[in-house]
Amino acid sequence: VAMDLTRLAVDAGQFINRAVQYTEESLGHGEKTELDPGLGELFVRADATKTWSDQMISQTEVLLQPNSGARLEDRLYEHLDWSVPPRPRTHEVLGDQMVQAGLEMGSNTPYGTALLRCGEAQKQLGEAERKFVQSTNIHFLTPLRSFTEGEYGDERKMLVNKRLDLDIAKTRLRKAHEADREGRAEMEQRICQSLFDRQSEITRRVVEGIGNTHTNHMRSLTDFVEGQACYFDQCHQHAQELQKQLQLCEQTKNSQISTQLDQISTISTVHLLLHATPIKHLIKLTLLDEAPPPWFDLAQVAAEKRGEAPCQSLTKKKLCLNLKDQIRIPK
Repeated sequence: VAMDLTRLAVDAGQFINRAVQYTEESLGHGEKTELDPGLGELFVRADATKTWSDQMISQTEVLLQPNSGARLEDRLYEHLDWSVPPRPRTHEVLGDQMVQAGLEMGSNTPYGTALLRCGEAQKQLGEAERKFVQSTNIHFLTPLRSFTEGEYGDERKMLVNKRLDLDIAKTRLRKAHEADREGRAEMEQRICQSLFDRQSEITRRVVEGIGNTHTNHMRSLTDFVEGQACYFDQCHQHAQELQKQLQLCEQTKNSQISTQLDQISTISTVHLLLHATPIKHLIKLTLLDEAPPPWFDLAQVAAEKRGEAPCQSLTKKKLCLNLKDQIRIPK
């Protein structure tokens, strides 16, 4: 326990010293060891790669999950190494609502049928989106995160810390010269210089591979675009199929309306004829042709509803035969 406390105290003191050194450098009051020019150029390129990779990761996460609360919850589960609970996509939620609405409106009605088909299509879009999200996380975000959160970031931070330790040692050595206590300070500086040089070489090897990193990121970017194209193609196919289904629903509805209008028109015409024309005149019109007119059946039904005896007791054929001798048809 004593060793742990001692180590903790040393780490805390080291952290404070680095913070003080960094603050003084920022204010222009402290000396700062410059990096090798070649290494500095590599850092500029690598830092730009990391900065833009972080921004692309962040914006891609927004694209895949626009809800900031849901993104924060998912990130919390990841840090706790817990499995993220399944969350329905917005298209799937809309699809469920449309299906429920269609059942409520009636699956045998044109509007209810249209809602049911739209709901199923929205669910298909949600499933396509879910697959796209999974593909993007695996083939695009994971490789980028392995760079930003991986070896380069760790080695870069380590180099900054070693450089701060070296500048702290230089400051102590300068003050020790003034107090004639330079032996220990010189030893500390040599150790810090050695650690800094070693870390510089390690970091150099890492950043020299930034070209390979760009090649890998290019491959990940291609995978992202291919996944996006596949997702858009699936959405287009689902949307086109839904359009065809809705057109069929519209045609069916129009056909039903047309049939209803024809029935209403026919019944209205017969009703008008039966009320405006004596029954004997209608029979005479019928006997003039070899076959009764198309509206004869409807006329007979309408006459029966009114209680007219000839139509109640005689069929079409019998009516014509029985009345043929009674009615003189003009030539």
